[in-house]
Amino acid sequence: METELDSRIIEFIHNHHVLTLASCARNQPYCCNCYYAFDENENYFVVKINEGTRHGQEINQNSAIAGTIVLETDEVGKIQGLQFTGKGIYYTGKDLENAKTTYLKKYPFSLAVPGEYLILVPNFYKFTDNRFGIGKKLTWNKINK
Repeated sequence: METELDSRIIEFIHNHHVLTLASCARNQPYCCNCYYAFDENENYFVVKINEGTRHGQEINQNSAIAGTIVLETDEVGKIQGLQFTGKGIYYTGKDLENAKTTYLKKYPFSLAVPGEYLILVPNFYKFTDNRFGIGKKLTWNKINK
């Protein structure tokens, strides 16, 4: 059974809109920045990418991904950031429609932009929030059934 995702992590995710997505193929890592929508009921991110891009091709070859979301600040006491790992999956059918709806609610203008909807399904989160105390972290792991 999965443990519930801490509400402070969910709040942080909802307060931001760009994540850094890391992919890897042939032992060469690569990063890109993506607008995202988050479905807290399903615990996944939806991004829109072009499969012809480097990261799109790499995720087709190797679905393992990592990502970050960060609050940029110079004040140490306000530092916040989320790191995650998981899988990038191109859904089809009803699952794709649900993910697409989640994304389009947040970014209706994206209908005019070509691309495919990629679902990032996390299996691990590490959230740093120095408001809890310097260096304090919350972690979440998906428990495999």
